[in-house]
Amino acid sequence: MGTDPRNTGGQVELRRPDGEPVRVLVVDDETTLTDLLAMALRYEGWQVQGANTGTDAVRVARQFQPDVVILDVMLPDLDGFEVLRRLRGHLPDVPILFLTARDAVEDRIAGLTVGGDDYVTKPFSLEEVVARLRALMRRSGVAVAAREEAVLVVGDLTLDEDSHEVRRGGQLISLTATEFELLRFLMRNPRRVLSKAHILDRVWNYDFGGQANVVELYISYLRKKVDAGREPMIHTLRGAGYVLKPAD
Repeated sequence: MGTDPRNTGGQVELRRPDGEPVRVLVVDDETTLTDLLAMALRYEGWQVQGANTGTDAVRVARQFQPDVVILDVMLPDLDGFEVLRRLRGHLPDVPILFLTARDAVEDRIAGLTVGGDDYVTKPFSLEEVVARLRALMRRSGVAVAAREEAVLVVGDLTLDEDSHEVRRGGQLISLTATEFELLRFLMRNPRRVLSKAHILDRVWNYDFGGQANVVELYISYLRKKVDAGREPMIHTLRGAGYVLKPAD
């Protein structure tokens, strides 16, 4: 599954109004797909439970009390429309995002008519599913943007997301828009190894078709500005990616 150009890097975290992580139930009979979706959603900081049949989905939902449900239309026992009907019996307001291999207009209309809130047609990108879920939860009020500090700090490096000022050791550093986005992503993930593919997804927002050398190029630009004449903060882990951490 590819990436989606509508995704933006460094999105604001969504949480339940009580501050707890969002709960997502993923229902699909393809275990591999369920696992992929769960991995992507956990990366967003959300709690995820999975189910591979309609019957399991209803049972898990009663225990888990999800804030939003990703629901495949074609399941081995109950179809997604029947599952939705049963879920709404005890979760009347939970938003439902349908997954469907069907692309006929009448099937899309059917999903929305029975109470679904949105749909994604297979094959889809993980980024698109996350974006649709974020929009659903904000629209329904089940999740709100977590309050974040406008200034990111890693060691003696600071980045102000409002003013776009970057300083190291108090000294102002001038960055281009792309350099700023790249540094922001690194600073939001300090001490975490980020692969070139991951950086492409989150900073450039789409797949360069394997042209990961653009990441190498911009990392070199950042190093010349952030690390020049100082203890390095941006490190390369050969074969793995890049990591930003405070200077020793």
